[in-house]
Amino acid sequence: YPSERLAVASPATVIRELNSLGNAIDIARKEWGVHLSENPCRMIRRPKPPRGRDRRLQPGEEERLLEAADTGRNPLMRPLIIVALETAMRQGELLGLTWDNVDLERRLAHLPLTKNGDSRDVPLSTRAAAVLRELKETATSDQVFNTTKSAVEQAWQHLRERASSPDLRFHDLRHEAVTRLLERSLNIIEVATVSGHKELRMLQRYSHLRAEDLVSRLGLFQPSTCAGAKS
Repeated sequence: YPSERLAVASPATVIRELNSLGNAIDIARKEWGVHLSENPCRMIRRPKPPRGRDRRLQPGEEERLLEAADTGRNPLMRPLIIVALETAMRQGELLGLTWDNVDLERRLAHLPLTKNGDSRDVPLSTRAAAVLRELKETATSDQVFNTTKSAVEQAWQHLRERASSPDLRFHDLRHEAVTRLLERSLNIIEVATVSGHKELRMLQRYSHLRAEDLVSRLGLFQPSTCAGAKS
């Protein structure tokens, strides 16, 4: 199965399919009384997952993106970029967000259905809440971002060229947002609550901390103090 499927699907897709099939068989064995000595999906070697992208925004790149957004035809690109960077929400989650599910007083955005099949509440930073308040003042639709996926993709292609970031994907904003949350000293569980990652292993793929940004958070090593410490 894996070798044949890999001819037309990515390793990540094959891994997800095997995991889904394995979970279904486990349920059938445990709850439906299907008699199998072993779960065959658990015995199949998984293909090596692809290495996650580690593309982060470079110094000044966010400013260039926002400036490029201001000169584009889609006025929603600037708020989309800011809210994406502040909340780590996926593009689909942003475009599906409705005003009924945004509580600006409590600074929460409710996502009733996410990629993982679960709902979640996303905390809004001061910056994100300010952007959304400004959008709501001129809102003419129940959709927070009253635009389409194709319109955003087209605008993004032109925007990133103007910003001199031809290799930047919109999803990279989620990578950047998650990493910034970790740099703000939120722990893995807290970040997963914001981003909606179920597997911490997957979340680790998204977090690419710059070593130089961690230096100031490390205390000075004092051999004399350690040597004199008593247990």
